[in-house]
Amino acid sequence: MDRYVTGDVVRRLREGKKLTQEELAERLFVSSKTVSKWETGKGFPDIGLLEPLAKALDISVIELLSGEDIRNRNRSSNMMKSKFCVCPICGNVIQSIGEAVVSCCGITLPSLEPEAADEDHGIQVSNVEDEIFVSVHHPMTREHYISFLAAVSDMGIQFVKLYPEGNAEARFKKYRIKTLYAYCNRHGLFQLKL
Repeated sequence: MDRYVTGDVVRRLREGKKLTQEELAERLFVSSKTVSKWETGKGFPDIGLLEPLAKALDISVIELLSGEDIRNRNRSSNMMKSKFCVCPICGNVIQSIGEAVVSCCGITLPSLEPEAADEDHGIQVSNVEDEIFVSVHHPMTREHYISFLAAVSDMGIQFVKLYPEGNAEARFKKYRIKTLYAYCNRHGLFQLKL
């Protein structure tokens, strides 16, 4: 593990919950002196206390270890605020509606930051009756390929997983689509706003 809980994190999160050192200590069945040692950097929480400490501070263990309190502010579930994460180990694709702590294969995954479609990752769109045909003129080799295409509307997400040596293309129902995404396994996430 390359990160562990720091005293600054414990203090900041404790104060954010408006807890005293004594109140936090009571919840964890430790002394207030122990909490004080954590916060001043003279000691660290035992690994067996990580889960109870995270629960007392109302965050996940992953958030506690990262030092970030991640809250999804997208309470209305606005689909246009969708985020994608891709595991670099297994290729798993995780989609969320807003901020989230996502972990796969033992690592925390950052949300992908989409870039505007460029010359090498141009997303072409054509109408075919009540659908749109989306394609990306991109190599589709085992080493370099478009992994998925997604169409996001205010009503939902349409997602097509692609595979190496196939075609980088898909059809989507065109109803209310606002943004198209293409994920290149080497260069990241690209978007085209419609």
